[in-house]
Amino acid sequence: MSGTTVDPEDAKIVTLARSTRARNGAPEGAAVRDETGRTYVASTVDLPSLKLTALQTAVAMAVAGGARGLEAAAIVSKGDAVVQADLDAVRDLGGEGTPILLAGPDGTVVSSTPA
Repeated sequence: MSGTTVDPEDAKIVTLARSTRARNGAPEGAAVRDETGRTYVASTVDLPSLKLTALQTAVAMAVAGGARGLEAAAIVSKGDAVVQADLDAVRDLGGEGTPILLAGPDGTVVSSTPA
């Protein structure tokens, strides 16, 4: 999907993830959209006693906010693939097939992977 046009709603969560990553100076930023259209945005958590990817954090925030499902997820990272922990977290709340958009630091979507 490199350079591919994405749905405007998905572009919004990519933008939110990118902004959070930049604002926090984190390795990753992520955003998820729940079944009602609410969004949850997070960055990487790297504490001595707690380590979460940005997407795991965003999913946890959605659960804490009462979400019962996910429509889509986005990660902004220098990485070139969605890690298994992120696939699992999205699948747990969104079910199999929930799209996970992976974008580079410039916001260009490089892949879309179903959870």
